[in-house]
Amino acid sequence: ERGLQLLELGGSVEEDYIRIARCFEATRQRCCRLEQDGHRAREQLARVEAERAALEVKLKHARNQVEVEMKKRHRAEAELEKQERKLQLVLELLMREPWGSEALSREQCSVLSALAGRRLGAALAPVRKSSAVDESCQSLLSHSDISYDRTEDDVVRS
Repeated sequence: ERGLQLLELGGSVEEDYIRIARCFEATRQRCCRLEQDGHRAREQLARVEAERAALEVKLKHARNQVEVEMKKRHRAEAELEKQERKLQLVLELLMREPWGSEALSREQCSVLSALAGRRLGAALAPVRKSSAVDESCQSLLSHSDISYDRTEDDVVRS
């Protein structure tokens, strides 16, 4: 009887060992898959970090270019204002002279007023026609319209 009990227990133990071995194998396979997934994730992370670094370099170059262009624009606007002041002085001088207003035809006054802008337009061409199109030489965008904010750069990297 005891022998039979041992045989019965031995059969049950063998099945338990087989189940445990199968569980270990399933766990080993899962670990292998997770290891492969981790390796793929590290490779993808390296690619994304390289792309991010390249984009940061491009962003830095673009910001430098914007800064250079803004400086050029400021210089050009300052030169434009300087030339407008000179033109305004010349036109005022022409209008002060007794021969100035007589020597200029209406067409010349119109051209000069267009060059001088709106400030002298009324003085030079009193019969100026109204136009639906604004022909002033001013830029549609001023440098103050451009917003340049670096707060998005201050990302905390961990």
